[in-house]
Amino acid sequence: MRILVTGGAGFIGSHFVHGLDGADVTVLDKLTYAGSRANLDGVRHTFVHGDICDPGLLAKVVPGHDVVVNFAAESHVDRSIEGAAEFVRTNVLGTQTLLQACLEAGVAKVVQVSTDEVYGTIESGSWTEDAPLAPRSPYAASKAGADLIARSYAITYGLDVSITRCGNNYGPRQYPEKIIPLFVTRLLRGATVPLYGDGGNVRDWIHVQDHCAGIRLVMDKGEPGEVYHIAGTAELTNLELTGRLLEACGRDWDLVEHVEDRKGHDRRYSLDDAKLRALGYRPEIPFERGLKDTVRWYAEHRGWWAA
Repeated sequence: MRILVTGGAGFIGSHFVHGLDGADVTVLDKLTYAGSRANLDGVRHTFVHGDICDPGLLAKVVPGHDVVVNFAAESHVDRSIEGAAEFVRTNVLGTQTLLQACLEAGVAKVVQVSTDEVYGTIESGSWTEDAPLAPRSPYAASKAGADLIARSYAITYGLDVSITRCGNNYGPRQYPEKIIPLFVTRLLRGATVPLYGDGGNVRDWIHVQDHCAGIRLVMDKGEPGEVYHIAGTAELTNLELTGRLLEACGRDWDLVEHVEDRKGHDRRYSLDDAKLRALGYRPEIPFERGLKDTVRWYAEHRGWWAA
């Protein structure tokens, strides 16, 4: 089987590639600030440096692949608030350009990797896959647009494309702009960490390896045009998460600096993953163990994040 992984040099994409035992893998990545070929060390693959918004390049790269998994995206909410244009370009136009190339090349299966942020915020309970999309940030809106484009290609053109939506990922090699690697790398240096608002925003945490296992399951069993949730193993407020990170890093609360809340900061995310569990999905890494192992990885790889 030949698999094309777009955005495969990023955090989640590279973990996915490492888990593709025995496959013939091509990685297409633009190598923006959060992507690195070093993330792919030790795994056999063919690397192509390029942009999913480039139809000429895709016309050369996509043909001959049986499966395409699209991780390529601008993904940081704060950066999308500062400038939305690149998010719309990559996440919406890039997804459409890639799907068109897959359609023209006769690709048998496409998986569009998305996020729980497309739903906005939920006070209680959990979203099911048929919940209305109500994004509240430019990043979330661009991912919602990409999902709708993907669904339209399944319905209009008959392209076998499934969509996955997941909560907050953590694990080794995550670029230190996200909260866990940001806090860990700062705490290990004895620096302060910024906690938005009252710290009461709730997120569902999943280890990156469990997320990738869910994507592989959808790649194998997902139905065209269908959405599948990949839920995590811990629902925590940012304040609770901060306490666990302080404990793991051996630091005290005097290093926590409360800062003004982010614009449009969603209060809570929560996914119902019964649909994927019916296909056999089960997360395997408890949050306590996964967080401990992640902190240890950053402590042992200072050269990776210091650079």
